[in-house]
Amino acid sequence: MGFRFLTLIRPFMAIIPEVAAPDRKVAFNQKVLWTVITLLIFLVLSQVPLYGIMSSDSSDPLYWMRVILASNRGTLMEFGITPIITSGMIMQLLAGAQIISVDYSLREDRALFSGAQKLFAMLITFGSATVAVMTGQYGDPKSLGAGICLLLIIQLFVAGAIVILLDEMLQKGYGLGSGINLFIATNICEDIVWKSLSPLTVNNGKGPEFEGAIISFFHLLFVRSNKFKALFEAFTRSQLPNLTNLVATALVFAVVIYLQGFRVEIPIKSARFRGHRAAYPIKLFYTSNMPIMLQSALASNVFMISQLLYRRFPDNLLVKIFGVWEPYQGSSQFFPTSGLTYYMTPPKSFVNTLKDPIHFVFYVAYMLTACAVLSRAWLDISGSGPRDVARELREQQTVIAGYRDTTMYKELKRIIPTAATVGGVIIGILSISADLMGAIGSGTGILLAVTIIYNYFETFAKEQAEMGAMGVGGM
Repeated sequence: MGFRFLTLIRPFMAIIPEVAAPDRKVAFNQKVLWTVITLLIFLVLSQVPLYGIMSSDSSDPLYWMRVILASNRGTLMEFGITPIITSGMIMQLLAGAQIISVDYSLREDRALFSGAQKLFAMLITFGSATVAVMTGQYGDPKSLGAGICLLLIIQLFVAGAIVILLDEMLQKGYGLGSGINLFIATNICEDIVWKSLSPLTVNNGKGPEFEGAIISFFHLLFVRSNKFKALFEAFTRSQLPNLTNLVATALVFAVVIYLQGFRVEIPIKSARFRGHRAAYPIKLFYTSNMPIMLQSALASNVFMISQLLYRRFPDNLLVKIFGVWEPYQGSSQFFPTSGLTYYMTPPKSFVNTLKDPIHFVFYVAYMLTACAVLSRAWLDISGSGPRDVARELREQQTVIAGYRDTTMYKELKRIIPTAATVGGVIIGILSISADLMGAIGSGTGILLAVTIIYNYFETFAKEQAEMGAMGVGGM
């Protein structure tokens, strides 16, 4: 069944656009160049508005997912990396659950599996674009006209296809890392930099204030006669980013980077070469940022469905139990005020936790449970569980020192699931703490950014080490 499914993709391989794999190893400086070019293209697409839209001021149904989608509403990056993530997770889930069979040792199977992911991503892009336009997200379709509706769909589809190909280009070795991680980290860091240095002014009744926390700090010190009051306001203003938010963001960055170094070194030895020993590292964050990404994706979909149901059936009792949505402080964006979805959202501030401690307790329980369970589940879905690692070591003719080949799995089963669960719980705690401290970009966003940047740092270090080894070898 699984093999027949992959063969169904073969006729489409000729028409699916593809980035050819490099015929030789790409130099490090060229990888950096292609990564920068990819980043610039993404930033341009994120700022170019869609041509033909009448309005995008209504409540954003993807508001809760923007942080992990690297998307920007009303621009060519309306869907960001949604199609890539959705397609990739579905295919990984199907392969991990053995609903479809993929032999990664066969080049043809790898090519067909990759082609299936790309085809599904493009179909998801086209379907999402059609639904967004026809449901009136950019204005009434009748008022827009058939021509503008078709133009909007084409713009969204072409932009989505470009993102898919940029991600493929980086993953095939032309650049560093993957497009998904690059775009997510860029989107989050851009938000942090903008809220720190934004030169835009806002008037909240106290006169014009700069939006950026750092610029506002110097502006307040300059224009206020009472410097202590100006300093206090720079750290505590509520309607705009403040220095406390910035300090909290830096603190979370530092803690996550510190915890990245925690790992268990399992001594391994070669079964072929006597005396050859090494260490197999099991990181505390064994599943990296996947628990928070999966939790955020799960919660975002629940929020979107609940909001749509409430707008359609506001008087239905079951819909109200699911979630009641109201606009927040006169804005057009809806937030849950009661129901299940309310207890899945973080408190807006530390003061709110004191006002509604039951909400905080339920939210903490939900976050920690979801991150721990999803982290454990990802082991089987991604093929990184103890059984998979044991098989990988056996194929490399390597065993854990002090253990036989038959008992190696038991030792890995004792360590890996524990690391995944504990790592998931700690990530959940960090996300909750970042939200309570008011860190810029939300706890989820900061955790994603830090783990991605740290992985890029490790990639840079590895590439530099390889270049150094080649230089020594050449001498």
